[in-house]
Amino acid sequence: MGDLITAILLGIVEGITEFLPVSSTGHLILATELLGYAAEKWAVFNIAIQPGAILAIVLIYWRTFWNAFTGLFRWDPESVAFVRNLLIAFIPAVVLGLAFGDHIELLLENAVVVAWALIAGGIAILVVEKLAKTTDAGGVANVTFKTSAWIGVIQCLAMIPGVSRSGATILGAMAMGVDRKTAAEFSFFLALPTLTGATVLQLFKHRAELTADDFGLIGVGMLVSFVVAWIVVKAFLAVVTRYGFAPFAWYRIVAGTAALIWLTYR
Repeated sequence: MGDLITAILLGIVEGITEFLPVSSTGHLILATELLGYAAEKWAVFNIAIQPGAILAIVLIYWRTFWNAFTGLFRWDPESVAFVRNLLIAFIPAVVLGLAFGDHIELLLENAVVVAWALIAGGIAILVVEKLAKTTDAGGVANVTFKTSAWIGVIQCLAMIPGVSRSGATILGAMAMGVDRKTAAEFSFFLALPTLTGATVLQLFKHRAELTADDFGLIGVGMLVSFVVAWIVVKAFLAVVTRYGFAPFAWYRIVAGTAALIWLTYR
């Protein structure tokens, strides 16, 4: 029962934080520390439940994905550009993930790195929000080849736990002039290949360590993260449209500072 409750709690954390610019991996690591769970035991679980949150995006934006898929058969320019941009942005994560995967895994157990990254990321959000000059890109398909490539490069910063994959991609896009809504949707859609790839890689690397019970807990975590992410994503765009990303920046700074103090003096 204890492991089941842990899986549910971590699934809730994943669902809430995966698509917000606050770092889902960072929050899962801090939650593991705060609640006294064995970090090494739950590290693979934290990555393996990400497809639940991804499924929420697929279903919320199913028309967009369906139109892109069917448009490819007609070689529709907009559909081709949509898929091209996501693939271009995905490539840097593949290259660096395969090259430095073992080093990245070591960081997944370091809560102090997470705390500092939360603070630094919060400051970065405030700076970009103030200085970025954006224009309506007209959707992911209309983002340029060059901008898509740079978004992919910037996404790699999120391999440092606490940076936030969604935060890095959204801010990277905005820094290059992409409007908030398109930047957020680019980040959502890019999650599909990126998080799926990371999950498959982790499950393959640790396949010998996983038991039937582990897969059962992963299933529970996926289900919970799916339901929570569905709710959060719909609310997120409304908040960003009205208030921008500053509330998330201040949250990161406060949460990171509190975590750093707790980790130092516990």
